[in-house]
Amino acid sequence: MTVTQPSPIQQLEQVLDRYKEIRGPDSETLPSSSAAKQTEVYTSLVAAIERLAPTGTYYYTSLQAVIKTQGLNSRYAIPTLVGIVEALRTAYESGYLHQIEELIRADLFADFLDMGEYLLEEGYKDPPAVISGGVLEEHLRKLCLKNSINIKTNDRFKKADAMNADLTNSNVYNRLDQKSITAWLDLRNKAAHGKYTEYTDEQVKVALLGIRDFVARFPA
Repeated sequence: MTVTQPSPIQQLEQVLDRYKEIRGPDSETLPSSSAAKQTEVYTSLVAAIERLAPTGTYYYTSLQAVIKTQGLNSRYAIPTLVGIVEALRTAYESGYLHQIEELIRADLFADFLDMGEYLLEEGYKDPPAVISGGVLEEHLRKLCLKNSINIKTNDRFKKADAMNADLTNSNVYNRLDQKSITAWLDLRNKAAHGKYTEYTDEQVKVALLGIRDFVARFPA
């Protein structure tokens, strides 16, 4: 049975709903008599922000400031944390955070591809083939999630070729892109299985450039 992870908005709403449940409908603060409940709420709020706020954003730095000034597990920090979570939920609802996450991932993938190009220039064609294939497979997975395409079958992650087919059938990109991706994945598989004589430096170079272009054209 496939388990679908709640969206960031749903996760944030669950934390806020739990806070409201513990607080009660007729109160603006948590019951001071229940230290355990206060700890539960504090921990849930902090964990949600750490998990869902991209590093470097104001939501994340605000959390660090709260912890620094109020200390760990301070009941007085809870209203501020609730405000951060509510603002974070609004940002996700407006689509701002998804855009930031896509930019962060694009920069990270670009760094890996830069590494691959450097190794290729230094005369090493096999590691770049594996690196570029890894970037491509992870990007396909993120594209599936972005387009609500299941990345698992029978509790197992789909292979890259299956995700490639699903994305094409869902019109995320066309058949020409699908064929290019199939070729790049085949090159990665050859490198990963030690078939180093079955591809050339030039093919690795073309794959690196093609994958870079694909990631830029289809952000996820």
